[in-house]
Amino acid sequence: MDEAIRVVSLYEGFFAGGARILHSDVVAGLHGSGAQHHSVLSIASEARRESVVQPMQDDLRYQRLVGRGVGVRTLKRTAGDRPVEPDDYSRDELRAAAAAVHGADLILSLKEQPLGLLLALHRQGLMPDVPVAVCLHRSDPLHSGPALGWLKDAIESGVVTATIACAETTRRAYRRAGAAAPVQHVVANGIDTARFRAATRVEIAQTRARLEIPRGAPVIAFAARFDPMKDPELFLRAVAAHQRRRPDAYYVLCGAGMTWSNAALGEMLGRIPEPRRRLRLLGIVDDMPAVYGIADIVALTSAYGEASPLCLLEGAACGATPVTTDVGDAARRVAGFGHVTTRDPDQIAATWERVLAGRAELRSAALAARPHLDRARMIDEYAAITRALAQPRRAAA
Repeated sequence: MDEAIRVVSLYEGFFAGGARILHSDVVAGLHGSGAQHHSVLSIASEARRESVVQPMQDDLRYQRLVGRGVGVRTLKRTAGDRPVEPDDYSRDELRAAAAAVHGADLILSLKEQPLGLLLALHRQGLMPDVPVAVCLHRSDPLHSGPALGWLKDAIESGVVTATIACAETTRRAYRRAGAAAPVQHVVANGIDTARFRAATRVEIAQTRARLEIPRGAPVIAFAARFDPMKDPELFLRAVAAHQRRRPDAYYVLCGAGMTWSNAALGEMLGRIPEPRRRLRLLGIVDDMPAVYGIADIVALTSAYGEASPLCLLEGAACGATPVTTDVGDAARRVAGFGHVTTRDPDQIAATWERVLAGRAELRSAALAARPHLDRARMIDEYAAITRALAQPRRAAA
């Protein structure tokens, strides 16, 4: 039996977010196959995002990987609004990073932000001769700050071998931005359909009771962090417009910063007339299937940056109908069971109302799409790609 391929994934840090959910699913799946041995190097051991500090030990992705036997090392940084510059790493941090990737057959970088570390290793002569693939999860690379330049530098210097984009729009966007790796792959997102499933009547009743939402009241879920990219103000303006049509509806907001204690969100709510008693602000939620399980609609109002949004797939797998703005590959991913709107709050509200009017048929369409949303296909494609990228290294060794 051939020795398992050794793969190291490079994370900026562990914190709530779709890209980390997806990449951790891939790592856990490939590690569990036995044909590959995966480990993780996390630059940060905690993250400060949307005024919330998230220690990596509290993160579900971290817990799942460690529970599956995936080793996690960290440089013990704090992740913030900007990734660490290549020149900001200490000699001790570079030695620790070099030790973490020593002997790897392949390095997977979760997005381009961690590439500053690999460039620093390269400039100090500490970067091993190992292929590097960058997993891309944006459709707007120009919003990724200095990390786009690091990606270009890493491609030009030969540090980066390949990219794996989660959407065709992502691959095209990075190519237009001048960051085209020698090898480019696209692997569409998949989700855990065993976890994201239709809720039972008992589960629905329990969740509604916990959130104080009456039986039968329409529910619209918004799973997004408080960030301009997600455009929560557009969602709230759509809520105000929808309330005039359906005063019995409830709106559940989940994600970092989606709490009553967020002053910026409070200011936003002050500019938008709507009854707060219909809002449920839950912040970071560990049990998202329970939220999707009571939702009639999973809404997305993002302005930019999305590639293949997981919330739409997760909601649909639980029976909620996706209603999204036209960002990234969202329109293609929800074709046949979801709706795409303009960025006009009145049109969004009108679309929500049409979905509620045809709820039974649309719920059936969402649940019927489940086989196409499962992550097994995604993990199989990653397995083939990582095996092909690592083979030249293994042959040379």
